[in-house]
Formats: sequence, structure tokens, C-alpha cells
Amino acid sequence: MIGGGKGAFIGAVHRIAANMDGLIELSCAALSSRPEVARESGKALFLPEDRIYLSYEEMLEKESRLPADKRIDFVAIVTPNFVHFAPALMALDKGFHVVIDKPMTFTLDEAKQLQKKVEETGLLFCLTHTYSGYPMVKQAKQMIREGALGKIRKVWVEYPQGWLSGLTEKEGNAQAAWRTDPSKSGKSSCMGDIGTHAAHLAEYMTGLKITSLCADLNIMVEGRLLDDDGNVLLRFDNGATGVLMASQVAAGEENALRIRIYGEKGGLEWAQQEPNTLLVKWLDQPAQIYRTGAGYLGNYARHNTRTPGGHPEGYLEAFGNIYRNFALSLSARIEGRQPTEEMLDFPTVEEGVRGMAFIDNVVKSGAGNEKWTPFTV
Repeated sequence: MIGGGKGAFIGAVHRIAANMDGLIELSCAALSSRPEVARESGKALFLPEDRIYLSYEEMLEKESRLPADKRIDFVAIVTPNFVHFAPALMALDKGFHVVIDKPMTFTLDEAKQLQKKVEETGLLFCLTHTYSGYPMVKQAKQMIREGALGKIRKVWVEYPQGWLSGLTEKEGNAQAAWRTDPSKSGKSSCMGDIGTHAAHLAEYMTGLKITSLCADLNIMVEGRLLDDDGNVLLRFDNGATGVLMASQVAAGEENALRIRIYGEKGGLEWAQQEPNTLLVKWLDQPAQIYRTGAGYLGNYARHNTRTPGGHPEGYLEAFGNIYRNFALSLSARIEGRQPTEEMLDFPTVEEGVRGMAFIDNVVKSGAGNEKWTPFTV
């Protein structure tokens, strides 16, 4: 693991997710750019002293020299996104598979370079778009892919939060500080942080691609340097239209990600704060409620469910599903087996490039006067 030491938020989430199914062992780490924090964090995780590294460069170099049965199989990069590209590129150069937090890089150019390197090396690359790991998201995706709703016509996706309703970055909140700092977050805060989740979910569930967009970005809190609110009109490659809203100044909201998708025959609705329920609405029959753990669900939802119906599975389990599918795919490769389609169902470098392109195009549209901006990658 690179990053995720003492005081970090997402590193612990990654470790819980990776450890959930007993398929992955944390063998070494460079947990902080601060040597003392790196040492303390490694000891707290019971890592052997000779595999607690003080920099990712040292870790990747030394691990690459170890015998094949001793060195790590893959690297998890859980740093803020301005420290994603260099360690990911070096890991791939050293022959290690990669799991990385989103957004994938700091710029679209970096994302394209990583994509090229992944293609050159043939190594596995996983992007942790958490919400695609929920069983009912996978159920919805499978139903849409199999034509249950007919041709998709409309997508509404929203991600309101309220945690940045004040100038939190000036009050000692480290998570807010780097996310609202252009030198660390990049050209967007709200759309880069949570708008990318909404856009990915829309493309992942429908199987469609955004082809053009019209964005309105806003800074609602005086003194903030990057957007904390925005609205985007979307057009997809099958002719469907969509609306995407992301806001971090929706006071009182937590992580209220919600998506509604409508086709010719019906629609469906899923909400992250009630993730075990999928509401399916039909044009000519009563609405249905699908629930995680039920026997009538498709193979993708069943593959990503651990407990019987009525036992809620949430954010950590969804995160765990991404690591589990990656680990199963990697194990199959190591053992010379072909991974199943269910195993290979995790976000890859392609989604990472599209996420960075989404940020670029939204910012470009928000700053321009044209109604529609072509979605270029």
C-alpha cells in the first residue's frame, strides 16, 4: 500500500475492503511521506520492520528485487489524486498490478499515459469507483443490458452532500483542505470528487457513453477556490438524455447518491443510502421492489452478495466487492485460469480516463458560453 497511514481516512477503508474475503494480505507499505508517521503506521499494522518503507520509490525498487514467491503481487495507491500518477507509473514499470483510488490522476494527460502503460504491460489495473460494487447496482446493470427496460431514454443522477457548506478547509479539516486546493485536487473539487462518481454510475449501469454535455459550475461558499456545486445536462451515444447534479453545499445531506434510469418499457431507481433496495417501475404493471440476497436476482448480484436477505450490506461491502473481483481475477491469472465475467466486473483504466475527461469537459463547458461542449477523450 502507498499512502493511507495514521490520520488518513480512505486507507483504512481500502484495508478493510481488501481484507474482507481473506484473499489479500498486506505485505508491505509506504504509508506516509513523513518518515515517523510511515514507521508508526507500519508498526500499528504489524508489518515486519524491513517491509515498512519510507517512500514509494524505495518500496517499489526493493520489492521488485525480491524473488517471485516473496515480492508483492500488486500495489494499492490510496494517496490524494495529485500523488497518483508517479507511483502508479512506477509500479507498472516494475511489473506490479495496480489498484488505485479515484479520480485516477491529476490531469487527463496523465490518465492517458497510464492507459498506454497498462496496454503496454498487460497488467491488471483497478479503479475503486466504490458504488459500482453494490449488488443492486449490478442487478440494475444486468437488467438493462438484457433489455428488460428496452431502449434507455432518460438518466437522472444526483449526488448531494452538505459537508462543505461552510469554509471547512480553513477550520482544520484536512480532507476538505486538499480537495479544495487546486494544487492538490486539480481543476475541480465537487465535480472531480463526487461528480465523477455520478457520471461513472450513469455510464456503468446503462452501458452507454456520454457524448456531449452542458455544465454550470458554481462556487457557493465565499473564499473557496474551486467549485462546490454544479449541474450538467448529458447526451448519450444511443440518443438518451440525462441530468447530473452534484453539490457539496446541500446543507443537511450526507452521501445521498441516487440514480433513476428510464427506458421504453419501464424504469428503475437506486439510492446509496438505501443500497439493498432496487425499485423497478413498469409501464403496464405494478412496480416491484428487488432486495439484496433474494434468490430471484441475477448472477452478478448474487456473485457480489455475502449474506442472506435482510442482512444489510453497505459501503464497506461494496468496496470489498471491487477488491474481491480484482483479487479473483489476479489469482486466476497467476494460476493460469480464465477469470469469469463476474470476476472481471470491476472499473479499469478506461473508466479512469473517462473520469478525467469528464472533469475536463465539465470545467470547459462551465467556463464557456456555448450550450453544448463535445465530450472529447
